[in-house]
Amino acid sequence: MQRALSSTSRASVLSSASSTRAPLSRFRSAGLSLQQQRFAHKELKFGVEARASLLKGIDTLAKAVCTTLGPKGRNVLIESPYGSPKITKDGVTVAKAVTLQDKFENLGARLLQDVASKTNEVAGDGTTTATVLARAIFSETVKNVAAGCNPMDLRRGIQAAVEAVVEYLQANKRDITTTEEIAQVATISANGDTHVGKLISSAMEKVGKEGVITVKDGKTIEDELEVTEGMRFDRGYVSPYFITDTKAQKVEFEKPLILLSEKKISAVQDIIPALEASTTLRRPLVIIAEDIEGEALAVCILNKLRGQLQVAAVKAPGFGDNRKSILGDIGILTNATVGGASEVEVGEKKDRVVDALNATRAAVEEGILPGGGTALLKAAANGLNSVKPTNFDQQLGVSIVKTAITRPARTIVENAGLEGSVIVGKLTDDFANDFNKGFDSAKGEYVDMIAAGIVDPLKVVRTALVDASGVASLLGTTEVAIVEAPEEKGPAAPPAGMGGMGGMGGGMF
Repeated sequence: MQRALSSTSRASVLSSASSTRAPLSRFRSAGLSLQQQRFAHKELKFGVEARASLLKGIDTLAKAVCTTLGPKGRNVLIESPYGSPKITKDGVTVAKAVTLQDKFENLGARLLQDVASKTNEVAGDGTTTATVLARAIFSETVKNVAAGCNPMDLRRGIQAAVEAVVEYLQANKRDITTTEEIAQVATISANGDTHVGKLISSAMEKVGKEGVITVKDGKTIEDELEVTEGMRFDRGYVSPYFITDTKAQKVEFEKPLILLSEKKISAVQDIIPALEASTTLRRPLVIIAEDIEGEALAVCILNKLRGQLQVAAVKAPGFGDNRKSILGDIGILTNATVGGASEVEVGEKKDRVVDALNATRAAVEEGILPGGGTALLKAAANGLNSVKPTNFDQQLGVSIVKTAITRPARTIVENAGLEGSVIVGKLTDDFANDFNKGFDSAKGEYVDMIAAGIVDPLKVVRTALVDASGVASLLGTTEVAIVEAPEEKGPAAPPAGMGGMGGMGGGMF
């Protein structure tokens, strides 16, 4: 019967298909025509026109991002598709929010977004500086290529100059050692918020340089620092029967015994020695294993419910060799060492706290430089003497970098409402040989930047320069830009509901 039904059904389908072959053919051809119309071609721009469109997109995005740089930089208000608009001074957040209507311009903006994102991933801060540098290098490269320079030689000159600047910065950096210096770095990255600087410094002091520090949105208007001693991993109790605090839904023991196992535990015999030790010593027992099931789990739950034993079972985190490594860490932790993790409740200050935390870690890792763009200014004056270009175009590439690395300091000063070219000129002429001498834009005076606590992490400055120069100089070699052509709109459909109204539809004018 089943075969007969199947055969009948198949025959019916075939008959239906043959009777509607012509209409289906028309539908297929119409669909093919629509697909050809939609994906018929790409749009191309060449040479000067292509680079000009890319530059326009880069300028638009950079203008939005650059307004946030420095102690007197402005906030940016970003529309959110869900919830309230976002107010931020974080460069990479602003960059990611920008989408341009013109596809060629948007191509340039997206490449600049990549520069900011890469700098943020590596250094955790410096995204606005990277944006300023990339814009300056690319705009000068475009001008020189339009004047007839070889873009490949320009790129070689730019790369050689960047290497020389990085060497100069590394030779003049200063290691960070004290809690006060850590607070200074965090304060600068948090746009001058001394409270955030002290919060980050306190967190690093409590958990150590290698400690885990996380940032979360807070529930109150106050900034809070919470330190949790011990170790944290992403696993919980295997059964709700182990809960000791029903209101908070958590298991909490003091000075428990720890049983670690790399394998599954199902037999009662495997845990009896641990249960006996826990009973004898009158201490709680925590079992961490690949899994715990069957009789072993049942005995643990039964003892817990009867109040005879404080016990909890937890699945070990990770898989394979990683799980073995974590269990080894737990074994070491319970015998000899105590690590730390802290959660900083920061509310709407989260972006600034994250930047401050990342900058502080970068400073501890590679050292610090005088801030406010001062280190790059001194590199422009003294750090490029060792570069030996082999031709005129490469020399122009070196000059492009020399000009570009003055832009961050100039932008910071201009955002403070002062004349950037005058102050930058004084710093590169009168104070060229004083590496720490810079301009405090917040107070409007020339100071020793290190002594004033205005510092930048070497890692942040170095990463911003390397990432910006790499993408910007490569963009300068672009000769063709290709984007998907916009969809062609077909004729408008007739209004629905009027065609079938007979005399009424035809008689109305």
